[in-house]
Amino acid sequence: MTVTETPAEPEKKPYRPSAVTRILGFARNTWRGLTSMRTALVLLFLLSLAALPGALLPQRALNSAKTDEYIAAHGWWGELLDRLQFFGVYSSVWFSAIYLLLMVSLVGCLAPRSVEYVRSMRAQPVLTPRNLSRMPHHHRVEVSASPEDVLAAAHTRLKGWRKVEREEANGVRSISAERGYLRETGNLVFHFGMLGLVVFFALGKLFSYEGQVIVQANGSQPFCNSGIYAYDSFHPGLRVDGTKLSPFCLKVNDFAARYTPAGQPEHYESSIEYQTGEDLNTGAWRPYHLEVNDPLRIAGDRIYLLNHGFAPKFTVTFPDGTSRTQAIQWRPVDVQTYLSEGATKFDRPGVTDSEQRRKQQLAITGLFAPTAFLHGNVLTSSFPELRNPAVAVDVLRGDLGTDSGRGQSIFEVDQSQVDKGALKKVARQNLELGQELTLDDGTKIKFDGVEQWVALQVSHDPTQGFVLGFAIAMFAGLIGSLLVKRRRLWVRVTPVTTGDDLRRTVVEVGGLARTDQAGYGEEFNRIAVEIPRAGRKD
Repeated sequence: MTVTETPAEPEKKPYRPSAVTRILGFARNTWRGLTSMRTALVLLFLLSLAALPGALLPQRALNSAKTDEYIAAHGWWGELLDRLQFFGVYSSVWFSAIYLLLMVSLVGCLAPRSVEYVRSMRAQPVLTPRNLSRMPHHHRVEVSASPEDVLAAAHTRLKGWRKVEREEANGVRSISAERGYLRETGNLVFHFGMLGLVVFFALGKLFSYEGQVIVQANGSQPFCNSGIYAYDSFHPGLRVDGTKLSPFCLKVNDFAARYTPAGQPEHYESSIEYQTGEDLNTGAWRPYHLEVNDPLRIAGDRIYLLNHGFAPKFTVTFPDGTSRTQAIQWRPVDVQTYLSEGATKFDRPGVTDSEQRRKQQLAITGLFAPTAFLHGNVLTSSFPELRNPAVAVDVLRGDLGTDSGRGQSIFEVDQSQVDKGALKKVARQNLELGQELTLDDGTKIKFDGVEQWVALQVSHDPTQGFVLGFAIAMFAGLIGSLLVKRRRLWVRVTPVTTGDDLRRTVVEVGGLARTDQAGYGEEFNRIAVEIPRAGRKD
């Protein structure tokens, strides 16, 4: 017996995809993961989470001084947060990356869903199942009406449903009907609204601006939106250079505040006048009553009333008899009692020599209390309302440094001038309204009044209408997707002949809820009973 050996099959090498195939596969899987609805929801949650530091930590774009103070107070921790861009959250790399990925994810997710939605809307309802008794909802009845009458009644009862009538074998006819496509419409509207909200919110950051300005509340200091130099602080969008602002002017005529007995503010209001459009050429002023959370809307901008403060008025009478009066804003250092601090600066009139003029400049610095209360000689305020005003002043004389070319705060003097001895303190005294003090050279300083000022905010956002529209669309789509139910219904009409040649019609109705079927059973039962009943002629 001869044994024939079969040749061994060559060993198959395992398939190893090429580098290009692996790269394409990785890119495809990454794109599929990024454009899934689950990823979009995760990114939306991360965006909300990433925005929290912007609300909890001071932001350098809004208040750089407070940001620097926070960093200095928290040492290495503050410096670490600064390096990680937590003090500029909305312009940080990581916030922008999440924002951009969310936009890409929404677009990639919605595009195929929209195509599929259009296809399903154009397609006819599915065929009637062969065995309707297997449907979650089923009803069978035999009636004496003709099939034509039953079908006519079904068409009438199912008005508003997407339906199609089909012929089956042996004279059987059926109707396939669907309803509830607005659920998917609402779902798409919600997500497109979210996408529009993200897009126009980003565009708003490009073309919007926001500025704050302090204005005297006596009508003597009009403010015109002519450039960023008119503001005390200005925060432009990335595409705003401050040269083409919406033109308008306004002036504040008065200010009134109402407080609780505990000193908590209840209400701020101010009477203002404004000019916009043709008013700027004619000089006409329009009145407006400005209140907190009730902004003036002009020229595409919104003007808000933010805060208020006091400006003590001083009259300086020099030895030669000349006098100067100023009321400069002092800033609150205690928001509960409005104890304020500031610096009112004077140049001596009539001095032509610049060096002599700089040596004789005056600065009145210190504290102002709207309702004075003294602890010995220490002045404080017991209430924020203007009841018993008083000041505790230090008078400085010398070179204020205003000619150095560097900007100075109106609320304080240049401390470097004090440190090097160019500016010296020559008097200190508490003054009530109407009192005065006399310096060693005979100069008299009188505290003779108090003015008020208000802090206004001008906000410009050309996309706010679009943001509001998409936000409304989001809520409308969400309500539609939650309230509308997808359901299908089939009606099969079968003619039968009984033994005594009486013609009868068997009506079968089947139903299926495509989503949560809560409540669909009642609707199905009504339809299943009404269709055969409406088809009878007895």
